[in-house]
Amino acid sequence: MLTEPIEEALNEQLNAELYSSYLYLSMAAYYEDEGLPGFASWMRAQADEENEHAMRIYDYVIERDGRVTLDSIDSPPAQWASPADAFEAAYEHEVEITAMIDDLVALAREETDNATENMLQWFVAEQVEEEATAQGILDKLKHVGDDGPGLLMIDQELGQRGGGGDEADDIDVFESGP
Repeated sequence: MLTEPIEEALNEQLNAELYSSYLYLSMAAYYEDEGLPGFASWMRAQADEENEHAMRIYDYVIERDGRVTLDSIDSPPAQWASPADAFEAAYEHEVEITAMIDDLVALAREETDNATENMLQWFVAEQVEEEATAQGILDKLKHVGDDGPGLLMIDQELGQRGGGGDEADDIDVFESGP
């Protein structure tokens, strides 16, 4: 059974993950409008992945005999100054989510809730990957700047990510080799 502070914090995280999905779907729409279908596809897959994260928390709260509470989801931004600016926002958002996960882990330790702390370790590892992936794409975008051909090359690479947010696809985009 979950303590009240843990249940409230998990519900807050669940809602933050749903907002993340909403944010990335908005970014996908932005990239579609910018004529960058690879970026859009990547963000749609990311939105799906964030929804899966929310459902992971949802299922855990239910499994621990807790009550899931869904709050309203704020409207995400719909426009960014550039493709790189949108990815900068995605990276900054992931940093915020990491801080929330870290706070949840600290709360689980404070509440001596070993089961929740154990469940959260998956999210800790996931956030390392999320930040690294967003930073890697952002680094590439900074190298190409407003260069059309460079941006289109990155768009093509990002379009190779499979649907459903498979983490293995994130890594393949950045591996170099023959």
